Amino acid sequence: MSSSSVSDEVLKFTAQYSLYTGSIMFSFGVIGNVLNLLVFTQLKLFRTNRCAFYITIESIFNFIYQFVYISLTVLTSIYGDDATGRFLIWCKLRYILPQMCALTTFYMICFTAVDQFFSTNHRLNLRQMCTLKLGRYASFMFICFAIIHSIALGSSYDIQPTLGCTISNYVAVEYSTFFFYSILSGFLPVVIASSFSMLAYHNVRHIVRRQLPIVRRKLDKQITAMVLMRVIAYVCLASPYNANPLVGFLADHTRRFRLIFNIALCLGTILFIIMFFLPSIKAYNIHGG
Repeated sequence: MSSSSVSDEVLKFTAQYSLYTGSIMFSFGVIGNVLNLLVFTQLKLFRTNRCAFYITIESIFNFIYQFVYISLTVLTSIYGDDATGRFLIWCKLRYILPQMCALTTFYMICFTAVDQFFSTNHRLNLRQMCTLKLGRYASFMFICFAIIHSIALGSSYDIQPTLGCTISNYVAVEYSTFFFYSILSGFLPVVIASSFSMLAYHNVRHIVRRQLPIVRRKLDKQITAMVLMRVIAYVCLASPYNANPLVGFLADHTRRFRLIFNIALCLGTILFIIMFFLPSIKAYNIHGG
């Protein structure tokens, strides 16, 4: 069997996997995100907790992302494609909404890790630096940035006669390949989240020395453990997907990289979908653990 036929089979499997796991991902995602919203908004313990605030925002945008994903799955199962090649407005929205949701979700993970580092720090001035008011302001500003950025980049998508819905602007292609997918929504949030979560874990290991109530110390340890677990899963599952644009660029310029790209795309898609299952475990770890 030639490498081109193997490459086509891998690509076909990736499409089928994305199609058939859509409803499963939507079901688990809805349950998990609803549990998160109920736990972190209804329990008095978490109403003034900044990490719970960031996780609530993450859950909302996760739900929007999953709704878009299941819509694409339903369209693909009915019409054989996602209909982006027939409707210009849907062509643009198909990329604007997922980019906005993914960008917000990734950086809410970063906000959670950064906030946990400051809130568990032994220095009082650093603990007082991050407040719920500041967190709300920073989240609002970032969401506005994510919306504006996604609209600007998504507007560059157009319906091409032979290629379908794709970016029509050369500058936008270069920007999305080498900065947006690789850095802004790729390795930058991975580095931020992993660095600050490890620093927060280091703080928590010495939290017993601080004069804090036992309930507060236990809550700090639980939230830090949850954040660290979420960051580890995010780094492990998102990193292969983040490398796809660069591998795709090599595949476009070197024929022998095409099979490697399709295998990387398949692996990245599987891991990326699994990553959006993970919000369902947050509420259990805090409320049940």
